[in-house]
Amino acid sequence: MSAPLQAIRGMNDVLPEEAALWLAFERTVENWLERWGYRNIRMPLVEQTALFRRAIGEATDIVEKEMYSWRDELNGEDLTLRPEGTASCVRAAIEHNLLYDGPKRLWYAGPMYRHERPQKGRYRQFHQYGAEALGYPGPDVDAELIVMCARLWHELGLEGIRLELNTIGSPEERARYRADLVQHLEANAARLDADATRRLHTNPLRVLDSKNPMVQEVVARAPDMKQYLGEASLAHFEGLKKLLAAAGVGYRINPKLVRGLDYYNLTVFEWISDRLGAQGTVCGGGRYDGLFEQIGGKPAPAIGFAMGCERLVALVALSGCLASPRRPDAYVVHQGEGTLEVAFALSDALRAAGFAVVQHAGGGSFKSQMKKADSSGAALALILGEDELRAAEVTVKPLRDGRPQWREPHAALAERFPQLLRVR
Repeated sequence: MSAPLQAIRGMNDVLPEEAALWLAFERTVENWLERWGYRNIRMPLVEQTALFRRAIGEATDIVEKEMYSWRDELNGEDLTLRPEGTASCVRAAIEHNLLYDGPKRLWYAGPMYRHERPQKGRYRQFHQYGAEALGYPGPDVDAELIVMCARLWHELGLEGIRLELNTIGSPEERARYRADLVQHLEANAARLDADATRRLHTNPLRVLDSKNPMVQEVVARAPDMKQYLGEASLAHFEGLKKLLAAAGVGYRINPKLVRGLDYYNLTVFEWISDRLGAQGTVCGGGRYDGLFEQIGGKPAPAIGFAMGCERLVALVALSGCLASPRRPDAYVVHQGEGTLEVAFALSDALRAAGFAVVQHAGGGSFKSQMKKADSSGAALALILGEDELRAAEVTVKPLRDGRPQWREPHAALAERFPQLLRVR
């Protein structure tokens, strides 16, 4: 006998009990996005590899080590499972000329793929919600996206998520800073670990967020990026801070926060929780004003964020604040000649009226069916036996209190059902 097949490492099943929490989380998030005026866009899971090489950057960890890429020999194309959503969203906006009549607020959701070492909160298939404000120069929309997140944490009942904020200026300002940073790091090369040494000439800004204490000592003495920012960049950041203060959103400025993708400029931010161990960032984003032009479109300002669903669902589970999944209103029990057909008709009529109804399947005694009715969490059991069938009635048995059962006529059941539930 062959060994049973299992899910790929780092790509996980979400079983029904946990999926109920995911559904409650998704309903809350999607309602929140719509209330803020963001419209849904859906992009393919597979894109040309060149999109991510151009957008994310050749020297990033994602492109160098983490992408699931292959050669499609049939069509002669290099393809990649999307590792993030922003590049795909901007590609779609360019391809379909979405900004022809003005800026757009968009959101998307779905799985992303990165070939990382799986650990709690970091998986090879993971899920994100992303929001992108395309065509807005800010800083008002920068503030909007950050305030949005603060309001969502409140709606989800989450506490202790802190905001870290920084500005990394324009590409020209960052290039000047980069040159001086490289000079500083080269002067301290003996104290850099292998990862920082690898990044020294390819992506030196990523050395700033090293977790190695020895490298952090070197970084602490590095030049201050703020000294390289011009008047316009500083004014943008001051405008953002003023709006966040007006909205009552607190933050900590983290001058080492640069994010891991090359396309960012000006505002960058992360929302971080201390309740998830090492994988504490639950949402991150920033401004990417050069990305449209970088992947072949007309220049357009833009900013966005992505939030990790697995991490946020884990926090929601810890908080216990989202409503429990909906339980059935009724479980239909039936036994005897002709009762199955009537059970179908009654169940359909109740569902058409908006009620949640589970109809027993698979046969079994009344006793075994009633056990399943009770374990379903339903408020009421609706019992159809041969006696009820002859009388054109159904027995209504409350399952969550001690009230006695009674009978109701078939014909009036759907109409009277709201009252039956209200008195339970």
